[in-house]
Amino acid sequence: MREFTELTSIYVTETFIQEHPLAFLYISQPNCSVCHALLPKIKELMTTYPEIALGHLSTTTVEEVAGRFSIFTVPVLLLFVEGKEYIREARIVHIDILDQKIQRIYKNVVGP
Repeated sequence: MREFTELTSIYVTETFIQEHPLAFLYISQPNCSVCHALLPKIKELMTTYPEIALGHLSTTTVEEVAGRFSIFTVPVLLLFVEGKEYIREARIVHIDILDQKIQRIYKNVVGP
């Protein structure tokens, strides 16, 4: 399984998104059971996409993340391509549908 980079501020997060052509953010809270249950599944899924940089933010550590990314619930999964948001999934995430969405984008950016 792949590990996520802990992002500790909005500045670090913005830099992370800008420095990686493909950047994936997993936004959660420590007391969220859905967040904890979903994370291992996302880590496993991301082994298929080695070119995607993985970042994790906690809304309790980086409180301004909610305003910056218009987040009203957790977990939130965001995929950025060249700094632009392409995928947003929140709360109940269907892994197979998410995989299909990522696969389409990944093939266009990285190639087959």
